[in-house]
Amino acid sequence: MRIWFSLRKLYSEFKRSCEVKELYNVIRRPLITEKSNRQKESQNQYLFEVDRRANKIEIKRAVEQLFKVKVDRVNASRVHGKVKRLGRNAGKRPDWKKAVVLLRKGDRIDFFEGA
Repeated sequence: MRIWFSLRKLYSEFKRSCEVKELYNVIRRPLITEKSNRQKESQNQYLFEVDRRANKIEIKRAVEQLFKVKVDRVNASRVHGKVKRLGRNAGKRPDWKKAVVLLRKGDRIDFFEGA
């Protein structure tokens, strides 16, 4: 019985130490395009490229903890990589995942303000 509780305690400490690393692995980079700038200004929505295996709950938790804001909604979609050719050789760009994050009124991410 005591072994179980000690293992449980070690696991929770390990999980907390890995949590920060996981946050940075979930969000890869912000997407800064004309469309994302329009969405940011008019609808308070921010676009991110995220890990393909991440779900909406993980994305929401990562944005809230990294940027210290409150998230209302997350929309996630998979984007298929394009097939590109160079001469007769064909290759494919990797698939990736896009997340549209809607913040509560009054919250904003200053990271995007300089772009």
